[in-house]
Amino acid sequence: MFIAYAVVAALLALALAASAFLTFTRNPQVTGNMTKLGVPESWLPWLGTAKAAGALGLLAGLVVPALGAAAAVGLVLYFLGALISHVRAKDHAVAPVIVLTLLSGAALILRLTSA
Repeated sequence: MFIAYAVVAALLALALAASAFLTFTRNPQVTGNMTKLGVPESWLPWLGTAKAAGALGLLAGLVVPALGAAAAVGLVLYFLGALISHVRAKDHAVAPVIVLTLLSGAALILRLTSA
């Protein structure tokens, strides 16, 4: 189970790091999506920080299981919030959010079962 966690955590951390970078640099696609969802631009640094912290936490979870589990819980909550934002804005492009939520949940389950 540890190898499965390592693979899921690494892939998810890579995706989160890229997303955090795009959020911090105010990529037009990211800012456009956030505007469409009604997310204030002042929230972008906080959202980018949450993604970056999640990525680092998943990787730290390779060494300290509790950190990996805590990061995965935080990411599940983060992406559930994102899903709620999409639904409230009547935005039906939720597939990426659902995939990231499920991957975060998988990381949590794999980290807990391999501890």
